[in-house]
Amino acid sequence: MQISNLDWLIILLFLSSFIFIGLLNTKKSGESSKEFFLSGRKMPWWLLGISMVATTFSADTPNLVTNIVRVDGISGNWQWWAFLITGMMTVFFYAKLWRRSEVLTDLEFYELRYSGREAKFLRAFRSIYLGVFFNVMIMATVCLAGIKIGGILLGLSPFECVFYSSLITVTYSSLGGLRSVIITDLIQFFVAMVGSIWACIYILNIDDIGGLDNLIIHENIRDKLSFFPDTDNYENLVTLFIIPIAVQWWAVWYPGAEPGGGGYIAQRMLSAKDEKNAVFATLLFNVAHYAIRPWPWIIIALSSLVIYPSLADISNAFPGIDKSIIGNDIAYPAMLSFLPSGLLGLVLASLVAAFMSTISSHLNWGASYISIDFYKRFIKVDASEKEVVLVGRISTVLLMFLAGVIALELSDALNAFQILLQIGAGTGSIFLLRWFWWRVNAYSEITGMIVSFLIAIYFQWFHNELTGIDLLSHEKLLWSISLTTLSWIFVTFLTKPTDNKVLIKFYNKIKPYGIGWDGFRKINNIKNFTKSHNSPINDLYLMFLGILAVYFFLFGLGYILLNNIFTGSIMIIISLISSIFANIIMKNSLKN
Repeated sequence: MQISNLDWLIILLFLSSFIFIGLLNTKKSGESSKEFFLSGRKMPWWLLGISMVATTFSADTPNLVTNIVRVDGISGNWQWWAFLITGMMTVFFYAKLWRRSEVLTDLEFYELRYSGREAKFLRAFRSIYLGVFFNVMIMATVCLAGIKIGGILLGLSPFECVFYSSLITVTYSSLGGLRSVIITDLIQFFVAMVGSIWACIYILNIDDIGGLDNLIIHENIRDKLSFFPDTDNYENLVTLFIIPIAVQWWAVWYPGAEPGGGGYIAQRMLSAKDEKNAVFATLLFNVAHYAIRPWPWIIIALSSLVIYPSLADISNAFPGIDKSIIGNDIAYPAMLSFLPSGLLGLVLASLVAAFMSTISSHLNWGASYISIDFYKRFIKVDASEKEVVLVGRISTVLLMFLAGVIALELSDALNAFQILLQIGAGTGSIFLLRWFWWRVNAYSEITGMIVSFLIAIYFQWFHNELTGIDLLSHEKLLWSISLTTLSWIFVTFLTKPTDNKVLIKFYNKIKPYGIGWDGFRKINNIKNFTKSHNSPINDLYLMFLGILAVYFFLFGLGYILLNNIFTGSIMIIISLISSIFANIIMKNSLKN
């Protein structure tokens, strides 16, 4: 398709503004590692919350949602909607604890919470395992989406897509650090929301769709409109709803939805001015991520089933696209090809910005692990602040290079998503309990990490050949969660607790509550901090009300879009009532 000069002008203006922001923040970010990786711990909640939302809206996110909707309908989104439970638990249980820890990275937590050589090993190993291996895999899936969008809408080859986008992203993220990432996230979020909503409205009104009323009665999507899987289809019910809502949210580690917070979410919380800003930032993120943003993507995905009912239709419409990357996820950029000049430029700019937002966050996050948790901690302890920042900038370039190389080998966003879930299966419970159960130690985490990884490798490449039994993805996930969880709990009781002096220091600094510390308090004759800090009962109420408010708003808006105004309105009213009650409890809790 032809991209007009106006479209190119809009795209270039955005790219130029990002580079300018990076240059503007170069000097300030280069002052110290705290400035480069945490923007001086001076960020307000609203800016951090929007940054979290922008980071999780990558170029691959609408592609992934489109893939899910085309295959499993709207109800398929429970594969990621279930992570709201994790998100709300992070808001009300963990955000304040992370900020209270005052660590520079979430990996520094290991030597705050654990002791001995095992704690050092865990920090060193995970700095490479997460900062390089896992991080590069995630960025590669994001680059894959960039390849598909660039191929469909700009006519670029996979190599050209990766090279051009990487060059600009590395430039501003390596120069300006987290501060430039957060500022560009703010721009990206608003442009992306305007672009996706406007694109949705335009696509709905093209002749082949004929408006929302015609779309929702079209025969191609009648079986895709339910918000919950059909109870008569046992396999779908288990895979798409029961497992995500009952097991996946607490048992699986996935970036952006880590049980207990972690990764770039923890990095944002650690950048907050104080505990209150950390809590509200994470709350804003979860509300916007789950309740506000998904519907334009879902509507465009449903529309794509009218225009391109099958993959063959997409392939025929875009004969120049490499057949190896044709999948349901490519339907989203295919639908954007209908947009007129100007609007296409705006949407493309928002997708480019979304790509850069996610990649730059992962680059800064991964570089912090390499430079602080590996280089400064284990290679050169006396490294100066400027030297640490330099290592971070070099790491940024290398991480981007590795991600680009792997991206050229991938073909499907949903498959990559499921592989990443499999690798983290069973480890989520450790990240939840390590704050609230004193017996969890470094060997617990090492065991969970190794076992979950080995099981994922086994199921991905060896199980079928060795047994001849073809397990479904949810069966593999359940086996992984069960074996990993049993393994780390067994090792926890088999090994000694963390050194008592380290535990006392951790307890006095973090002030965790709950019965998981009762045994420790009795042994050391230490008072319970619950009375002087938030009650776990209050936090449970807040978590429940938050989940209720977001889900009811999400589905209320959905019902209204699908012309069920009465049901939708009732749900939104329930959402608002839940929010009011939560606000009352939060005001009382945050006074302490």
